[in-house]
Amino acid sequence: MSRLSALFAVFACFGTAHAAEDKVLNLYSARHYQTDEALYANFTKQTGIAINRIEAKEDELLERIRNEGAASPADVFITVDAARLAKADELGLFAPVKSRLLEERLPAHLRGNDWFAFSTRARVIIYNKQDVKAEDVQNYADLARPALKGKVCMRSGSHPYNLSLLAAIVAHQGEARAEEWARGVVANFARAPKGGDTDQIKAVAAGECGVAVSNSYYLARLLRSQKAEDKKAMESVGIVWPDQKGAGTHINISGGGMLKTAPHKEAAVKFLEYLASDDAQRYFADGNNEWPAVPSVKTANPALDALGPFKADTLPIGTLAKNAPLAQKIYDRVGWR
Repeated sequence: MSRLSALFAVFACFGTAHAAEDKVLNLYSARHYQTDEALYANFTKQTGIAINRIEAKEDELLERIRNEGAASPADVFITVDAARLAKADELGLFAPVKSRLLEERLPAHLRGNDWFAFSTRARVIIYNKQDVKAEDVQNYADLARPALKGKVCMRSGSHPYNLSLLAAIVAHQGEARAEEWARGVVANFARAPKGGDTDQIKAVAAGECGVAVSNSYYLARLLRSQKAEDKKAMESVGIVWPDQKGAGTHINISGGGMLKTAPHKEAAVKFLEYLASDDAQRYFADGNNEWPAVPSVKTANPALDALGPFKADTLPIGTLAKNAPLAQKIYDRVGWR
């Protein structure tokens, strides 16, 4: 038995033994941020509800929930990216949640039918200050222009961050223009797609490529870093909020929902409502460099402040989820591996 399987087995037994208790919440999480420890501890402090947590990759957790069926001990599933939440929704795993608090605090475009966004991150353009001019990369469309041939670095087209970006382009411009854009970006690749967002930032800083895209919280993390190499990298790159004269910069989310088979439904709803509280929203922002989903929440994160204000795309997150499968087909057709 693998270590992960053993953990699941122990967790399942524990969850079953406590299924009748009110003061427990079983959480399956695909968020892997150390700063979330304080987030969960604060919930327990406020409510007295203990959190039993399993962290793993999204696909592993979703498969586990499906295999466990009605006997699953999991109450809430949380993850990052609309495409991943959509996958859980398509599997019929989420239960409807009736909560006036969630409806009042979370904007309509940050809620799905059965799941909710609790933090946001922007997909921004980064460029090498010595190689590319900011005025030449003001929009996502610019990444496909021939002038950038041999200058674009990207991560895999199958990664949910890029799937959601292309899903937004499909929603705004249609399938044909979205495919034209993807094909143009592929023609401009400086190298084959590889690595994560931090790798793209460092590749731009090193001059391996002139431009790339990254989720904003990776940039904020580097801005807050005390490492000399990170500080040097950030001195070499510029940041552009794309499409400020159009739909606005593409936004993705971190979110979750209550599972249909949740044995502790009352605790699950309390937890989801807690994630929309001022305290929790500040943990997302100050702890992991994400923006609060609740517009009224004030944060104290110098890196987010340094990134400055911007116009965000308000495309409904559910639309991104719906278009993600088509986005993958487009990437496959144009050879974006």
